[in-house]
Amino acid sequence: MRIGKTITIIGITILISGTTFHLQGQSMIGPETSFMYSNPDWVTYGIQIVIIGIITMIAGVIVNKKN
Repeated sequence: MRIGKTITIIGITILISGTTFHLQGQSMIGPETSFMYSNPDWVTYGIQIVIIGIITMIAGVIVNKKN
């Protein structure tokens, strides 16, 4: 049962990181000296990382319910 919670927490962490990267790519947060700031590539990377975080989080919930 503990592994499911761990996977869920990892998924949430990935989700938060992806959101941060996405917002930095859109020039909404972060220092202007960052290589991610106002970089359209990081908008896309952030979205992809968010999707991976959601999938990981769902996998953790499923593993948690099976135990």
